Amino acid sequence: MLIDGEPRLACITLAGRCDGQAVETIEALAVDGRMSRLQQAFHEKLGTQCGFCTPGMIMAAEALLRRNPAPDEAQIREALSGNLCRCTGYVKIIEAVQATAQPAGGARLAG
Repeated sequence: MLIDGEPRLACITLAGRCDGQAVETIEALAVDGRMSRLQQAFHEKLGTQCGFCTPGMIMAAEALLRRNPAPDEAQIREALSGNLCRCTGYVKIIEAVQATAQPAGGARLAG
């Protein structure tokens, strides 16, 4: 989840400590029932696998892309490093983030 735009581990974040802060979960990324571009990229690039880590991966990637719309692979890996996936070698997850990132000097496409 994102708290005030920063990724946080939902499993250890006390709800009471979020009072007065903007809290976003993966459901907040969809617009009018349609997956965001990042969610769609995870689906298309097969980055979801079992789905257990997917919300955390997507929210960490969303925070990264908001800060840096054109991250390189090392920056993507660093941003996702707090999330553990036991199903993949992270290749498809990284490809999904790369597919969503804007090209250098370009604009990131919305939802």
